[in-house]
Amino acid sequence: MVGAGIIGLTTAFALRRQGHLVTVVDPAVGRGATWAAAGMLAPVSEFAPGESENFQLQASAVAQWQTLRQSLISAGEAPITVAETGTLHVAFDAGDRRLLSQFVAVATETRATLVPVSRGEHPEYFHGINDRIHDGVFIPGEAWVNPNEIVDALTNSLQRLGATFLPYAVTACADSPNGPELRINGEPERFDAVVFCTGAAPTVSGVTSPPVRPIRGTTVRVRGFDRSGLPMVRSFVRGRPFYFVGRDQGYGVLGASAEEKVSPDVEVGELQRLLRDALDTLPGLETASVEEYRVGHRPVSPSGQPFFDEHPTEGWASSNGHYRHGVTLAPLAASWAVSFVERVTR
Repeated sequence: MVGAGIIGLTTAFALRRQGHLVTVVDPAVGRGATWAAAGMLAPVSEFAPGESENFQLQASAVAQWQTLRQSLISAGEAPITVAETGTLHVAFDAGDRRLLSQFVAVATETRATLVPVSRGEHPEYFHGINDRIHDGVFIPGEAWVNPNEIVDALTNSLQRLGATFLPYAVTACADSPNGPELRINGEPERFDAVVFCTGAAPTVSGVTSPPVRPIRGTTVRVRGFDRSGLPMVRSFVRGRPFYFVGRDQGYGVLGASAEEKVSPDVEVGELQRLLRDALDTLPGLETASVEEYRVGHRPVSPSGQPFFDEHPTEGWASSNGHYRHGVTLAPLAASWAVSFVERVTR
C-alpha cells in the first residue's frame, strides 16, 4: 500500500484480514486529506446534479462502516464511533431558502427520506441554531465517524496483525519479471502487488493513472459548544455552504471551504468567512474556543468520479479521485483493492 490516508489504511486492513502480507509506505500516516476531513457519511446531503453514479456508490456507506466497525472489534480494537445522527439542513435568509428548496428538489432523485421539520415540533434539532431559522429539512440515517479515531484504530490493528509500516516516500514504480518494484528511500523493493492510494500527492514516476487535481478544504476544530447526539447541521449562508458536526463533550468540526489551490496555508479572509458563516448559523459558537484549523487537499479526477485503475499485467493499481467522498467510500474502495490483489496474486 502506497499512501496511508483513510482509504489506504482501510484497504490495508481489509487485505490483512484476507491473509495477505501487507506493507504500508507513507512518511506521514493519516496527514493528507484525511487529516482535515470532518468524517461525514452523508450520501444524500452530498448529492449534486449529475452525480447519480457517485450516489449509488455511497448509498450503503453507513452499513459498510458498521461492518468495518465490527471487523475492528473482532481484530481486538475498542469500538469506533459510527454516529447515525442524521443531518439537518437549514437556510439563513430568503435567498438561502431558495437554495435549500433547490437542493430538496434535486435530492428527491435519490428516493431518500427528506422530512420537513420545524423548531416548534423538534426544538432539540435546533439547539444553538440562530433564532431567525424556524424550519429545515431532516435527512435520517446519515452518520459521522471521527477520522482521527479511525486512523488510530486501523494503524494499531494493522501493527498488531503484523503489517509493516515504512515511513518513507515512494519515488518510482517499475515493472519487473517478478512483480512491481518500488523505489523506497532510494532503495528498490519488489512486491507481488501494489495499490497506490496517494490522493492529491504528486504522481509517482512510472504510475500512469488518470490525473487528479487538488481541491483545498479547511476545517476548524472548536470546543465549548455541545451538539452531542444531535443531527449534523448543513446550512446555506448568503449563498455559501456551511456544515457543523457535533461530536462528544462539546467538541465539534465546522467547515465547507473548497478552493482549487495547492497552498497548505489558509488566508485570513477565507478563515474569517468560514467563522462568520459559523456564527450566523450557530450563534452559540461565540463562546466556544478554537482548538485548531486543518487543511487538506482532496483529489478530483477529470470525470469527477472516483476510479480504481488496474494494471494487472504489471501488478499495480491506483485508487483515487474520491474528492469529498474519501471517508464515505473507504470501505468500498478497499473491497475493489482486495478483488484486484487476489486476482494478480493467484
